[in-house]
Amino acid sequence: MKKLIALFMLFGILFSPMITKAQEETEESEADTTEEAAAPAPTPEPDPTPVMTDDEIVDEELSFHQVIKDKFIEGDPTYMTPVLLCLILGLAVALERIITLNLSTTNTKKLLAKVENALEEGGIEAAKDVTKATRGPVASIFTQGLMRYSEGIDMVEKSIIAYGSVEMGRLEKGLVWISLFISLAPMLGFMGTVIGMIGAFDSIEAAGDISPSLVAGGIKIALLTTVAGLIVAIILQLFYNYCVAKIDSIVNDMEDASISLVDILVRHKLTR
Repeated sequence: MKKLIALFMLFGILFSPMITKAQEETEESEADTTEEAAAPAPTPEPDPTPVMTDDEIVDEELSFHQVIKDKFIEGDPTYMTPVLLCLILGLAVALERIITLNLSTTNTKKLLAKVENALEEGGIEAAKDVTKATRGPVASIFTQGLMRYSEGIDMVEKSIIAYGSVEMGRLEKGLVWISLFISLAPMLGFMGTVIGMIGAFDSIEAAGDISPSLVAGGIKIALLTTVAGLIVAIILQLFYNYCVAKIDSIVNDMEDASISLVDILVRHKLTR
């Protein structure tokens, strides 16, 4: 029994330091865990604010006018200037025609009513005063017809037809120039493209090697003139079609009003 007790005592003496050390390590690990749990979680750092470079700022600030200016310079002003002149001259003629045609538009029904009332109240001279005081080709045709009233209805009809052709020619004045600029602008653009392509191939021949940047740059510059010419032609074509439609409308009103005037003159002559 004494030997068993002595054996337990020896076992306790040998392993007691190890048990104590294990307890201390356990207490230290628990304390670290508690400190970590109690410590506040680190706040995430905010994302860095994106910094815009000068190139990006310049790209955003470019206006439409500046872009057009840059493309004009890239396309070589030597070939882009004639295309620009076609646009300016074509727009000038088109705007002049549009203003003239709008001023030439007349309310034919109102004019016919005034002429008929003037014929009933004051005769041919009163009707002439009404037509002379009215602006437009329809009123001018009426004046020419009334001036031939004394020569008979047949002469009135012939006068209206003849003077109607004159007024139609005046309405179509200037359209040939718009048509010319519509055809000329793309031709000038194609010419600039061909000359630019020739220059690009000359550069390739001088360099002795086909550089992608050299070829692409030359082709880009050459094609800008074609794009400019086509844009000018499209813009002028819209104005041209508007003018043609307006002229057709005025001519139809002239013909319809002329027939109505002859009918009014016939009734006036019969009632005399």
